[in-house]
Amino acid sequence: MAQAKVWLGLVTRVSDGDTLWIKPVEGAAPIKVRLLGLDAPELCQAGGEAARAALQQLVVGKPVQVKSNFQDTYGRDLARLRVGERDVGAALVSAGHAWSSRWRNSKGPYAVQEMSARSARLGLFADPAAELPRDFRERHGPCQPAR
Repeated sequence: MAQAKVWLGLVTRVSDGDTLWIKPVEGAAPIKVRLLGLDAPELCQAGGEAARAALQQLVVGKPVQVKSNFQDTYGRDLARLRVGERDVGAALVSAGHAWSSRWRNSKGPYAVQEMSARSARLGLFADPAAELPRDFRERHGPCQPAR
């Protein structure tokens, strides 16, 4: 497995509940980053705008530590993000703004936080029929940008 790349930056923009732009402290152009380990609802999906607002509140204009190992098929860095000592992904899932990523038999890195948010019926988990973003995208495709 490749060595994780760790760098510091300032969040300049949040696209949705799990994608944002970070300007490295070295002064390079902002880099598009997708949070690793979680899946937030699409903007056009129930809870999507709330997820984006929650991420904005946590990170916009704040210095962050980015830890990434690789990029996704869209060229985004896949990364864990910290604001101070706080794991941003854990905070979003704990508040009910995203699901822990699932793959194969794994419930993902934030399974404990998701279970707690579900038990407390927080955010997305207040709706027992809340749909996983991957299922939503499969049925509806990606959200269309506003014209």
